[in-house]
Amino acid sequence: MDNIHRSNVGAVIVLPDDSFLFDLRPSIIQQVSLSHLPSFFGLREAVEEGGLMSYGEDLRLSYSRVAYYLDRIVKGQKPTDLPVEQPTKFELVVNRKTAKTLGIKLPPSLLVQADEVIE
Repeated sequence: MDNIHRSNVGAVIVLPDDSFLFDLRPSIIQQVSLSHLPSFFGLREAVEEGGLMSYGEDLRLSYSRVAYYLDRIVKGQKPTDLPVEQPTKFELVVNRKTAKTLGIKLPPSLLVQADEVIE
């Protein structure tokens, strides 16, 4: 992250697919905050911790689906007989406080479309 200060980076995008990056999330948020860079994530937790925006699957819904699958398996259904599911609900979360700190004026149309705006 030291290179971020020396390069001509305008924003940081952190993809949600990597558990390594998930574990480093607090450090990444701190570094982009110190660098006054907007940050975009795939998980809402990052926005709750100070990232600017996220767009990604609703993990709470995914976790409830895990419970459903476990229930089916415990009741005797073979895992290979269960269908593979993909996320069906994605959410846009915006941190207005972070935007204000960065001096970013968020368009009203974005705020209206957001599933949640953190003040």
